[in-house]
Amino acid sequence: MTDKIVAIDLGTSHLTGIVGEKQSDGKFSIVAYDTEDPYSSIRRGNIYNLDDMAVHIKKLISRLENKLRGGRIEKIYVGVGGQSLRTIEHAESKDIDGVVTESDVNVLKNRCETYIPDLLDVLDIAPPVFYLDGRRELKPEGVACKRLEARYKLIVGRPSIRRDLLNTIRERGQKDVEIIVSPLSLADAMLSKEEKELGCALVDFGAGVTTVAIYKNDELLNLSVLPMGSNLITKDLTSLQITETEAEKLKREHGSATVCKEDDGEKVKIDRDNGPKEIELNDLNAIIEGRIMEIIENVVARIREVIEPRSLGQGIVLAGCAADLKNLPELLKDKYRMGVRFSAIRGGLVNGADDLTGNPLYMTAVSIMLKGTEQCVNMPFVTPESDSDPVSVTPINTRDEEEKERRKREKEAERIRKKEKRANNLRRMIGGLFEDN
Repeated sequence: MTDKIVAIDLGTSHLTGIVGEKQSDGKFSIVAYDTEDPYSSIRRGNIYNLDDMAVHIKKLISRLENKLRGGRIEKIYVGVGGQSLRTIEHAESKDIDGVVTESDVNVLKNRCETYIPDLLDVLDIAPPVFYLDGRRELKPEGVACKRLEARYKLIVGRPSIRRDLLNTIRERGQKDVEIIVSPLSLADAMLSKEEKELGCALVDFGAGVTTVAIYKNDELLNLSVLPMGSNLITKDLTSLQITETEAEKLKREHGSATVCKEDDGEKVKIDRDNGPKEIELNDLNAIIEGRIMEIIENVVARIREVIEPRSLGQGIVLAGCAADLKNLPELLKDKYRMGVRFSAIRGGLVNGADDLTGNPLYMTAVSIMLKGTEQCVNMPFVTPESDSDPVSVTPINTRDEEEKERRKREKEAERIRKKEKRANNLRRMIGGLFEDN
């Protein structure tokens, strides 16, 4: 049976669920997807209200199951992000007497996996960079040296991230949960090997946080999360005497990262029951520009702490629902002289589903799904009726009911046969009496 992988992305503005079917060629086909509004159960990427989040996850999984025609979801791959997520460096070394073997590499790997940093939880470990006698080496096995060193990037966060997530999902009765660091899964699904080699910064603009993952020489240099997102822009716009709902709508439909002189005198209208309200377009965009510049400057500052931004050959790769703000790429290019592009899930990973692989709302969930390796759905039994007949599918939870119904029909048929037999016997008896008379 083809594996079905279930992935959930816990975003600040939406919970997104995806069910993908892994084909024999390694590609995925999307078989179900849905979203759920968390209603502020998540703040800055972390679960804030565990009880409410458990209810939302249960609703989302139930809707996905309804689209699977009898299948039951028994395992989930869940992406984590959040404000406390970041990388720390950790190195392990070993003296070598001769040639480096696979066993030597595994010894360092096992040591790293058992390392527990103070007050932090290791959520993932990026592939290491090896140094042999101080020289960088991509493939150490088979190379002679006296000392082998592996330098790791540990992706860490507060211990409460894993605990709260597991407790929340298990409230729903789901016991098999695997955690995926969503910024890394997104980078692997969106960035090509060339982009990681030449250098780039993947900037995921979310509603509650902005995540920055920096790559160079095919190595993760740094991962950090800024506690700033597009929700701040929305809140700033309420200073125009509008509600957050109105502000969000205006931001999406008319907002721009820069104020344009051509828009002088232009107005946007909000329809209300007590009459329309008009707002100067440049007043709107002046507020947006002020806040987006603050976020961008923090992003570039994080990059500069790690590497000179202009040394990133592929510049900045934008992702996230807030990244489609009008004139945002132009603002970055003009101010920092860096290449900027929007991204989507790389071609060749998912069959079709371009409306999902290119949609910021679903891209992270798709990237989490691509990391799945184990069957997540208990599907109905498949029973072929004959060599030539098409396959019939009988849901597991209805087989007993159908058997009861079949026995009921057989009993009813037997009752009717007996009744007809008694009636025939009675007719023969009556007929015989008339003949005797």
